[in-house]
Amino acid sequence: MCDLRDTGCRILFYHMLKAFTLATVFGGSVAASLTLLPTRAAAETLPELISKDESVNEVVIQEVAPEKPKETRLVCKSCNVNETIVLDRLQDHGLKDPKAIATIMGNIRQESTFIPEICEGGARTGYHRCRRGGFGLIQWTSVNRFLGLGKYARKINGDPSSIHTQLSYLLEEGDWKMIETRMFEPGKTINDYMRLARKWIRWGHHGSRTAYAYDYLKRFATAETEA
Repeated sequence: MCDLRDTGCRILFYHMLKAFTLATVFGGSVAASLTLLPTRAAAETLPELISKDESVNEVVIQEVAPEKPKETRLVCKSCNVNETIVLDRLQDHGLKDPKAIATIMGNIRQESTFIPEICEGGARTGYHRCRRGGFGLIQWTSVNRFLGLGKYARKINGDPSSIHTQLSYLLEEGDWKMIETRMFEPGKTINDYMRLARKWIRWGHHGSRTAYAYDYLKRFATAETEA
């Protein structure tokens, strides 16, 4: 006879009972299985058996974040803060050709040296104190364009002397929209893009725009960043 005080006996009894109970339940004879339940003494040992002999294998599922898509962008480590802001904003707008971007940046450098609060002549007056001449990144000069910047700033609750407000206005202004499609076309030369820029900015003095554009083109590098 199997002595339930013996560990081996208890294990054997437990597995026989489990197998028999499953068979009788699925066979429709629940009552028969109930008659074979262990005595109180034996039943009290079952939790002990389960804890000692029925180990549970825990599976830890670690979620792995999907890899974020990458994109290739232009970077300029030798550029200052405002130059970098312009470079990033132009790319965010969808411009990809390095020569097109270099041409725009060359023009901004000629017009304002990337100082958004500058009034024509070099004084950093801010928008509301600039009384004559051009103002801002591309030296908006005509009354319609100058007042258009102030109106746009009020519309978006922005500061007309801020580089971010001016960049948004620059890319929404009708004069830019006139050439935008062709500035998006890749494969042109800097001189091609410069002719388009002249129609947009309407400058009379060429200055060093083209030289600045080639300078930026040499300083640009590409890097993979998260999209």
